[in-house]
Amino acid sequence: MKNTLARWLDSDVGYSFRNSPVAMLAALIALVCLFSSLFAGWVAPHNPFDLTTLELSDARLPPAWSEEGSRKYLLGTDDQGRDILSAVIYGARISLIVGISSVVLSVVVGVALGLLAGFRGGWVDTVLMRLCDVMLSFPAILVALLIAGVGRALFPHAHESLAFGVLILSISLTGWVQYARTVRGSTLVERNKEYVQAARVTGVSPLSIMRKHVLPNVLGPVLVLATIQVATAIITEATLSFLGVGAPPTSPSLGTLIRVGNDYLFSGEWWITVFPGAMLVLIALSVNLLGDWLRDALNPRLR
Repeated sequence: MKNTLARWLDSDVGYSFRNSPVAMLAALIALVCLFSSLFAGWVAPHNPFDLTTLELSDARLPPAWSEEGSRKYLLGTDDQGRDILSAVIYGARISLIVGISSVVLSVVVGVALGLLAGFRGGWVDTVLMRLCDVMLSFPAILVALLIAGVGRALFPHAHESLAFGVLILSISLTGWVQYARTVRGSTLVERNKEYVQAARVTGVSPLSIMRKHVLPNVLGPVLVLATIQVATAIITEATLSFLGVGAPPTSPSLGTLIRVGNDYLFSGEWWITVFPGAMLVLIALSVNLLGDWLRDALNPRLR
């Protein structure tokens, strides 16, 4: 483990990371958010979704530094008496899981179809690229709204895992297109190079050529795109939850918390929506900054 980390720090990408304060700060923020979300049960001071621990008398308390605030609730409470800090930590976990899962699914589908289209060409390439054109003609958020809404209508009493599956599918349905087009363009370049021709002459199957030879050489742009798309997927999930077709009400994400707090924003309880919104901005900004750094680090012209 230590040797692997040392080799990475000595590489060109590691050197770029060590000399980029913005990337290091963004990575630190992203790691803190990820750690807090994954281990919310140990990090959060309360379990905001345990109904037995909620006290309505503590509802809508301001942050601890206010005159009416309580040290028990550092960032205040919402309309149900839930601790805002704990709710933000638990909500971020849901947003991160849905966002990362949807990007992973999009990468798997998009890379596979892009490799197939670029390597086979012909009618396969034509059909897949026309499908991409059709998907790009619809706004991603509208497609996600349609799929999420239809899924909730067909399975109104479904288990939470199914509801999250529908949410991940709705975000991934249009997300795979960018990966497919990116990988297809890189594959068109790689398939005519000498190492691919040599593999064909030696009798290597097309599937093995795509998996062992072409795929490793087209993953660079995919990694950059996936890093940036994580932030987009998290914001999309928050948007769907804000509109009421995202995460289940029993497991609210950051978008749900923002929607709940929005009803009290103009009545003086600003903390109910501001802190979940700040957490969402912090996660998206740190991931986007990491994506920008990775794009520059993997571009040999900028070294």
